[in-house]
Amino acid sequence: QVQLVESGGGSVQAGGSLRLSCAASGYTYSIYYWTWFRQAPGKEREGVAAFYTGAGSTYYVDSVKGRFTISRDNAKNTLYLQMNSLQPEDTAMYYCAAAHRYVRSWRISSEYNFWGQGTQVTVSS
Repeated sequence: QVQLVESGGGSVQAGGSLRLSCAASGYTYSIYYWTWFRQAPGKEREGVAAFYTGAGSTYYVDSVKGRFTISRDNAKNTLYLQMNSLQPEDTAMYYCAAAHRYVRSWRISSEYNFWGQGTQVTVSS
């Protein structure tokens, strides 16, 4: 089992920045993908950024490329999402997720085995 706890959400004005953290514990050595998802009210959960441990590769949804950066500190067992130039459309609940196998697509939420409780990000115009 893997336990995930997110933090760092909050309210900012458009153009501002936030850094989300996801502290992991348990059998984290078995994780292939560490991913941030978000879900806005009335919308489907969306994959935002992923870190593939096999090759150290990172992936981003087009809408956040150039603004968000995903990273992982192995020593601290923590996943981060640095979010810059935030826009009102980035407002959502952000979730950390982990998959302990190779996935068909990092953006498919059903591929993930472990989830955090979420942290709210609100961006005002």
